[in-house]
Amino acid sequence: MLRRPSLLACACLLSLTIALPACADTAVSQRWETQVQQISAHAQSSARADAIGQRLTALGVPWKKEAFERNGKSGTNLVADLGGAADAPLLLIGAHYDQVEVGHGATDNASGVAAVLELAAALQARPLAHHRVQVVFWDLEELGLLGSHAWVTTPGREKPALYVNFDVFGWGDTLWMMSPDADTPLVDALRAASTRQKLGFSPGDKYPPTDHLAFLKAGWPAVSFSLVAGDEISPILEVFGGGKPAQVPKVMQVIHSPRDTVAELDGSQVDDALTVVETGLRAWDAAARH
Repeated sequence: MLRRPSLLACACLLSLTIALPACADTAVSQRWETQVQQISAHAQSSARADAIGQRLTALGVPWKKEAFERNGKSGTNLVADLGGAADAPLLLIGAHYDQVEVGHGATDNASGVAAVLELAAALQARPLAHHRVQVVFWDLEELGLLGSHAWVTTPGREKPALYVNFDVFGWGDTLWMMSPDADTPLVDALRAASTRQKLGFSPGDKYPPTDHLAFLKAGWPAVSFSLVAGDEISPILEVFGGGKPAQVPKVMQVIHSPRDTVAELDGSQVDDALTVVETGLRAWDAAARH
């Protein structure tokens, strides 16, 4: 994720009858793991980008590279268009694909990239009714969220109805959500879906720094998701607050270290987590017709 500190009409959403999401597929976690392996096999961002592009091409999704300059650094974001009515508001979904120099960047953040690719496949198979969808894969997050900051500061860039970020989606029993407001129709829909899937759900405004911040600082709506163990959340926040928890959470032991390999991943609840996210977004999209 990120960097180690120094070292969404309400009751109506819950009553919506939603078809089983395309993400509810036993093969999802297998594809997710394969994609993590293919991305994290490469240390260079260009090769990681190529692995993402190959998957998008296989899905039949048009995509492009978008070069940027930020703070004296050059990078490349990848942009894919899932379609939708030209006059519909934009739902933007993304994850950073770059990594630090140690480890393989499997948890941080090939896991998040692979989650976005699976969600993109589901939304392509059954498009949203009221939003256009784009997915973006950010470069240079690890150097200060440079790819996402470059995106939001590009003149004429369209403000999305919502940006949905994924960072560290590697294991655990809890969908952790950064939401500035934990009492919204989207959060309500996600909470109901997580109960049905028997998955932990933890929304709130306390969350590690990652690409959603570029959007929030621009005054654009954004949320972010991680998949972790529920008992990791409090100590993770303690670490990012400058504290020293009695038990260092697994995330902080793995990311930005030689341990960040596919060996640390556990995709047993990735299917459930992506089903919850897709269900929530479909409910959010359906509410836009009201």
